[in-house]
Amino acid sequence: MSAARLLIAGGGTGGHLFPGVALAEELRARHPDAELLFVGTERGIESRLLPTLGWPLQTIQVSGLKTVGLLGAIRGALRIPGALLQSRRVIKSFAPDVVIGVGGYASGPVVMAARLMGLPTAILEQNSIPGLTNRILSRFARRIFLSFAHSQSFFKAKKCELVGNPIRAQILAHLKAGEQKATPGRLFIFGGSQGAVAVNTMCWQAAAILKAQGVEFSIVHQTGEAGLEATQKGYQEAGVEADCRAFISDMASEYSAADIIISRSGATTIAELGIVGVPAILIPYPHAANNHQELNAKEMVDKGAALMLRQSESDEGRALAALIADLLGDRPRRDRMAVAMREIGRPDAASRCVDWIESQ
Repeated sequence: MSAARLLIAGGGTGGHLFPGVALAEELRARHPDAELLFVGTERGIESRLLPTLGWPLQTIQVSGLKTVGLLGAIRGALRIPGALLQSRRVIKSFAPDVVIGVGGYASGPVVMAARLMGLPTAILEQNSIPGLTNRILSRFARRIFLSFAHSQSFFKAKKCELVGNPIRAQILAHLKAGEQKATPGRLFIFGGSQGAVAVNTMCWQAAAILKAQGVEFSIVHQTGEAGLEATQKGYQEAGVEADCRAFISDMASEYSAADIIISRSGATTIAELGIVGVPAILIPYPHAANNHQELNAKEMVDKGAALMLRQSESDEGRALAALIADLLGDRPRRDRMAVAMREIGRPDAASRCVDWIESQ
């Protein structure tokens, strides 16, 4: 295969977009003359991030049907016919060889339109419990790439392939480099690509308690744009120095430098943690569809790679502070968790997906 044209549909959050970026990187690494196009929405993270990464993006008008209220669902349903027409125009113009849906609002109409046009299609299911869009698209897709074995029960087995969640080259490169920790007791905190106000609050509350107890630690915290000012103020009032940033593009460096990671438990975060092999305290987003973030976290806990703290158990930071203090004071336990975390990782996920793309 000397050239390829791949269309990657979806996004909205980093959890959906970053696996698509990993596929694009792997295909371009194999075929420098490959043509790639992302299709997403103007509201999603893709409209801000992809231009900085140098990947082309076209947008369509589409919105969600679940967790948006009755009016939002009606609005989303009314947009579907137009989104299908827009998707068809984009596909005819770009003429892809294969179309991959990575989740998010744009994934649905684009993959459906591609299938109706007779093109090979596939979807990535990052979570243990599939969402509505992928359950519908599974009827049209030729291949379904899974991150969790449990997901297979929702789909036709003959279509499924358990590969893991594709990981960006930047993070895989740090895995190979085997960088040493820069600072003992370093906590890396993030609530996903857009941040999480509840996680931000729990963490500065916990930091205040740890400081009062004389625990030594340092903090790098991705807050999200909306939470930056309030989080900085929380740490300042607690008398804790913290490196707070709205968004961190070089996640690989921060993963590598961390002793403990505190985060939500979205599927892409789980996949990346498995690559970098750092112990984690996971705080699942309690309103995720089908409670899939808690199920994701539970799989990590059951394998000895992470601890889980439900958001409802925050107790003004006391429970989180206790978990952090225990882990910082128990290096052998952290080492065991790191080994368990690396055993979960699937660094060849993107490669296996691109193997299938090349076979079409």
